Formats: sequence, C-alpha cells, structure tokens
Amino acid sequence: MDRVVEANIAWQRDVVFSARADSGHEVIIDGPPELGGTNAGARPMELMLLGVGGCTAFDVVHILRRGRARVSRCETRVTAERAEADPRVFTDVHIQFTLAGEGLTERKVARAVELSATRYCSASIMLQRAGVTVTHGFELE
Repeated sequence: MDRVVEANIAWQRDVVFSARADSGHEVIIDGPPELGGTNAGARPMELMLLGVGGCTAFDVVHILRRGRARVSRCETRVTAERAEADPRVFTDVHIQFTLAGEGLTERKVARAVELSATRYCSASIMLQRAGVTVTHGFELE
C-alpha cells in the first residue's frame, strides 16, 4: 500500500474550491456565507467529521463481517464541539453507531468499535493524538 497520499485543491471562485483525491473522486468545498461562501459545498471542518465517521464506520462493518455477522444497517452520527477561540479546533468528538443485522451481539459490536477506536481508524487516532477527546457509543436494532 502506498504511504504517500495526495489531494489537489483548486480555487474556483469566491471561497469555493474543488478538491480531487488520489482515487479520482472530487469534492466541492465552500466557506460559510459570512466569509463569502454560497453553500456550494461542504465546509472543511465538516469534511473532517465525514472523514473520521467514514473511516470508523468502514472499520466497524469490516470487522463485524470478518466475524461472520451479516450487517444490514450501519449508520454513524458524528457530533463535535469546537473551541470558542481561533483556531476553533475540535475539542470533543462523539461517534454514535446504529447497527442492525444477523449475528450481531453487544459483545461483538463493542469489540469492533474498540478495535476501530484504538487500532485501525487512523483518522480517529490522529485526532486523539492531537488532544481531541473522542468517545464512542452504539445501539443495536
């Protein structure tokens, strides 16, 4: 696996940028209206939450499926608190999973969430190493 990852960001207009990842997928980034944004895309800090949520959801589903569970639903909600003063970094992030499927138990899901949080989700672990408090919860349907 490659150790170097690249993203290219190009200014479009106002405070709108197009961002292209190594995978070839493109995302539009826009700033808030009070800074000239036009709601043409996600805010940069929103993208960070989407990234950490996607990273950990991927891990949890992958771990559960490897354990022979049949996951039929996994929704991940990420909420965050930001510092009041600039640079307004995230201080606390909570990741809440809602799962359904066959063969899911509280024990299996708790283990998958724990493994993602402490071993596999590089986005979550990077936030934790930067001093962000990251908590997790889950519910089974």
